[in-house]
Amino acid sequence: MARPVTGPGPLVGLLREIGDLKRVHVAGRAGSLADHAFLRAWSALVAGEDLTTVAEAECAAAVAGARLAGLDGPVLRAAGLTAEEARAVRTRAIDEVGAALPPDLRARLVAAPDPVDDLTHAPALAHTLVDQPRAGATAPGRPRLIVEPPEDHGEHCWAVAVSGALLAPGQDADPGEAFLLGLGHHLHNVALPDAGFAGEILLSDHLEPVIERLTERELATLPAALADRLRTLLTARADADTPLGRAFHAADVLDRVLQVHHHARAAGFTAKDALVDLELVHASPVSAYHDAVLAEAGLLP
Repeated sequence: MARPVTGPGPLVGLLREIGDLKRVHVAGRAGSLADHAFLRAWSALVAGEDLTTVAEAECAAAVAGARLAGLDGPVLRAAGLTAEEARAVRTRAIDEVGAALPPDLRARLVAAPDPVDDLTHAPALAHTLVDQPRAGATAPGRPRLIVEPPEDHGEHCWAVAVSGALLAPGQDADPGEAFLLGLGHHLHNVALPDAGFAGEILLSDHLEPVIERLTERELATLPAALADRLRTLLTARADADTPLGRAFHAADVLDRVLQVHHHARAAGFTAKDALVDLELVHASPVSAYHDAVLAEAGLLP
């Protein structure tokens, strides 16, 4: 069995926080921050931007966004920070949450530009994947496990793209290639609603031909050079015997399982978690008054 060159364990906490951007929204942007980044990345690639530059810019935004959420460069500059001050804020976030990243990769993320916030060239396939829900956990012969809200394929593909790029150095894989493979590994779901593993089993021998036909249909809508490169990378999905295959499959399985962990955490969340562990009512000049109000109301844990 193929073994990772460097295990993903140290990065799991970071990948969990990045995955939470599937659930963060800001005014003026449709969908989650993950959806927006997915469309933004596709737009840049279709416009002919360099893959490595796009991957590093999006990964830097994702790592910083794990703590800053929607406080990205354009927002901070619009709020009155200089470009240097906004970059310093992003660097502090990357250094804080990305401490487990290889030092050379972290340095490249710190030096990466902000993503170009332009969705003009995002292809129809990307918009459809953002609109296409994922099935979640299904199994042959078992009822579907419904969790709300479901993630969409754009969010999953974005998370796998970023996670794959961050895991790639530990597998001796190219981060840009891992990023593009993650973005494009569900092209067949543009036309194929997701029925999960249970549906795949019922499709039986039809599954692989359907995936191949529908993937080729979407590749044909992309610029030829981008389509050719992605078509080649998609072969890495076949196994985990190559560096790229290991990076991709590690990212894919981690995102799927971390998504389930999110729903389990949400279901078990208590007021004590917020008030004690997360210090919802944190220390301030008026915190004694806050505590007195909550005690009188019977709302202290």
